Amino acid sequence: MHKKTWLWMMLSVAVVSFASCSSEPELKYQGTTFEPVDTAEILITESPSDDGNSRVVVQAGPEAEIGIYPEAIVSLSPSSTEILFAIGAGSSVIAVDDQSNYPPEAPLVEGLSGWNVNIEAVASFEPDLVIVSDSDIQEELEVLGIRVFVASAPDEFGDLFQQIFAIGEVTGNTDGAHDLVASIQREMFELTEDLKQLPMPLTYYHELDDTLYTATGTTFIGQIYALAGLENIADAVDEEGSSFGYPQLTQEFIFEADPDIIFFADAKCCGQSFETISDRPGWSDLKAVKNGNVIEINSDISSRWGPRLVDFLSVVTSAVSAVNSQ
Repeated sequence: MHKKTWLWMMLSVAVVSFASCSSEPELKYQGTTFEPVDTAEILITESPSDDGNSRVVVQAGPEAEIGIYPEAIVSLSPSSTEILFAIGAGSSVIAVDDQSNYPPEAPLVEGLSGWNVNIEAVASFEPDLVIVSDSDIQEELEVLGIRVFVASAPDEFGDLFQQIFAIGEVTGNTDGAHDLVASIQREMFELTEDLKQLPMPLTYYHELDDTLYTATGTTFIGQIYALAGLENIADAVDEEGSSFGYPQLTQEFIFEADPDIIFFADAKCCGQSFETISDRPGWSDLKAVKNGNVIEINSDISSRWGPRLVDFLSVVTSAVSAVNSQ
């Protein structure tokens, strides 16, 4: 089975509706009815309260913690920040980490790191929910009575969609989450539909930095390229997964592979451009350089999972269409 076909089968199963937990009709898309999400896996349920407020139960370890929908959220994950605002929870976000530079209205706090977290700094905002991308500080925050939602990096689209639904449930924005997932899937389908008629496959190299680190097709980044029917040259050097999907290539390997398209995501970090890549010794002989198929990818978009992955896919599909029209 072709990789793109397999991915779309996975995507179709993963994009779901809340028919099982709301009165909304099932999400229909291009004539396909998608499976309802298993909310038991999300471990979030609603329960009534004496004061009439809607409450959520978030599983945190062996005990479930009960509280009203959060009104003071701190996000320490740029991806989660984008999801929060996209589903309509932005008004409850009081602070975000110093890498959460999108959307512009996000209350970015200089020095508030999501990597080297200062527990006291986070607690000073008196949040009733903190969203993090890993569980390293979960216990420390929970000791202080702060609820924590761990939004780990997804391995595939299904994981992302379940995460969006879960964030929607924990913040009281299930409708916004439903709409966001439907929008992402619709746009992904529309962006790739026309490519079905194009000759395939083309090969590509995705440059993470100017020391030639890259991402293979097994990564979340690689799955975006696979939707456009592209084949990753780096897959051949990481067949056993020893680099966890992020190997460092050599110039000699890249020269031998001679990819059809070069995507570079190191303009921001490393000052790279079409000109600097073309000026590297020997690189001007690569067909991607010769044909002008060296494409900049916004590193913020390509490194985050969330609403703007469709922007990433749009750049990729435009590049594929351009190469095929040459």
